[in-house]
Amino acid sequence: MSKTVLITGATAGFGRAFAERFVRDGHRVIATGRRRERLHTLQAELGDAVLPVGLDVTDTAAVDQLPAALPPEWREVDVLINNAGLALGLNPASAADITDWETMIATNVSGLVRLTRAFLPQMVARGVGDIVNLGSIAGSHPYPGGNVYGATKAFVLMFSRNLRADLVGTGVRVITIEPGLVGGSEFSEVRFKGDRDRAAKLYEGANPLMPEDIAEAVAWAVAQKPHININRIELMPVTQAPGPLTVKKTG
Repeated sequence: MSKTVLITGATAGFGRAFAERFVRDGHRVIATGRRRERLHTLQAELGDAVLPVGLDVTDTAAVDQLPAALPPEWREVDVLINNAGLALGLNPASAADITDWETMIATNVSGLVRLTRAFLPQMVARGVGDIVNLGSIAGSHPYPGGNVYGATKAFVLMFSRNLRADLVGTGVRVITIEPGLVGGSEFSEVRFKGDRDRAAKLYEGANPLMPEDIAEAVAWAVAQKPHININRIELMPVTQAPGPLTVKKTG
């Protein structure tokens, strides 16, 4: 059965891969993002199954108004993919830029929460729907410089778990996807403020996951029978694994 899928951050990387995959699988996609020209390019490539909608998830008024602002035939959202998010900087906490911290919290936490609250009531009323939240292994595995980014993704994990507790028996599912090292997106360029060389070095020889791999996981989870909830998927390339605990010795 064809579903209506709303994707935040659909202009590049994961979001674009999600849009391509769900359209290929026969679904309709509401593609949202800040860069409207990219959304219209996506629609030109994928056809009328895509509805481009300019949206900044940190604009609380725009998020709150979004359900009613959609065309009537697009308002019943079956799958909400909270994909919009970012990491900024890799400095230790004592040297981090506080505005970077605030931007990550506004996008990764507040934006995700507001989008969820905007569309959840209609899902509960219909007794069906999927909320897919993009977390990260950074929400479970700390690393130097991860500080607030990792904390925002830990929030995503626990928010999703608590949503499941609230929604048990309603027919609404909550799925958390937690990728490790993924290339082929703007993630590291954004983190390093446009330093492409520094970003590229992270992936050299690493054979990382790609956005299409994450889209495959999301599509699989959403396609499960209605009585199955895939609570959480953590995935890494085989070249990556959690590291040992750090011991800083003196003397």
